[in-house]
Amino acid sequence: MKNTFLTSSLPLLLIVAFLALSSSGLAQQNVPPGREDQSSTLVQTVREATKQYLDINNAVADNYGQFLGCVSGSDHGAMGIHYVNFALLNGTIDAKHPQALIYEPVNGQMKLVGVEFIVDQATWLKNNNTPPVLEGQTFLLIDAPNRYGVPAPFFELHVWAWRDNPQGDFVDWNNHVSCSHE
Repeated sequence: MKNTFLTSSLPLLLIVAFLALSSSGLAQQNVPPGREDQSSTLVQTVREATKQYLDINNAVADNYGQFLGCVSGSDHGAMGIHYVNFALLNGTIDAKHPQALIYEPVNGQMKLVGVEFIVDQATWLKNNNTPPVLEGQTFLLIDAPNRYGVPAPFFELHVWAWRDNPQGDFVDWNNHVSCSHE
């Protein structure tokens, strides 16, 4: 009796195992190897810390103000409109307190799509000899002069916590964000 049960159940067990493994593989195919936990942890932390800013009025009340217009890529994608809290530009990096909130203008409304962590290079390098790292993600150095008109070099890290980015959660430009609805 045992052998009959195992023999008749084996094909079913193989099918279930194949479906479980293939769906797990599909779910992770866009996440770089070794970063599955770090990506989701940082994105989830940012989402939790910024959910009150889905309403832009809350961002303004917490001293976030518009900096520049809608930033779009020269060949693809966009970042959106940055709302910066200049009091947070003090050299401290905290996953729960991004220096900038990024909004996409859509039909007269502002939709929160992500955040940007920013630290002045000179300030950071006073106490550190490597670029900043947040939850395993290394910041990029933006040199000066730059297209943003920021006069000093700075480190930055984007986190697309509220809008999927087909290029990755921490890539600067997002093909799913547009400035065309301004």
